[in-house]
Amino acid sequence: MNLDNYPFYNLLDSTSKEFLDGHLKFVKVPKDTILFFQGDICESILFLISGKVRLYIQSNDGDEITLYQLSVGEQCIVNTASTISQTNAIGSAVTMTDIEGYLFDASSVKKLAHMSDAYQSFLFSVYTLRMNDLAQLVNDIKFKKLDERILQWLKNQNEKFINTTHENIANELGSTRVVISRVLKELEKSGRVKLTRGAIELTYNKGRLNE
Repeated sequence: MNLDNYPFYNLLDSTSKEFLDGHLKFVKVPKDTILFFQGDICESILFLISGKVRLYIQSNDGDEITLYQLSVGEQCIVNTASTISQTNAIGSAVTMTDIEGYLFDASSVKKLAHMSDAYQSFLFSVYTLRMNDLAQLVNDIKFKKLDERILQWLKNQNEKFINTTHENIANELGSTRVVISRVLKELEKSGRVKLTRGAIELTYNKGRLNE
């Protein structure tokens, strides 16, 4: 099994590791596939070994906001909470790329948590990490101006030219395309970005963003 990116895996005793390996189901899923919808009850958790997954919530009007992105070696708190408690997922998950991973069914998750202190500690760490992410999201929405949030999101892509759409940024930041377009136009007028068709260029001055 290729779970070495998960910190708990190599801490498992031989019995726990044998149990885990024997109850995993390998999956390959293409890009832009919904793994579960908001309101679903998850039957398994996903151990991601390649690719990325986006977790988001959606309003009744169809507006979206990204909660966080799931990378290799991380476990999703929305997926985990729904699977363990058999309650409705508070958000949806969609693949951002082609992904590979392992599914681990609900009853086996609970049994492994009882068998292994290492896995139980990992579960607690997942909740801590994601609660910090969600607290930061709430803080940004409450206290940061939208232009600051847009610039920060663009910087986080680690590219000078970001291939994206105004609609995508709106979904990431919990706004609307019209508002995002207006703010981006203002940022372009101030010289911080340059807008092109299907992409946004961050403008640099002496190696740093004009701020």
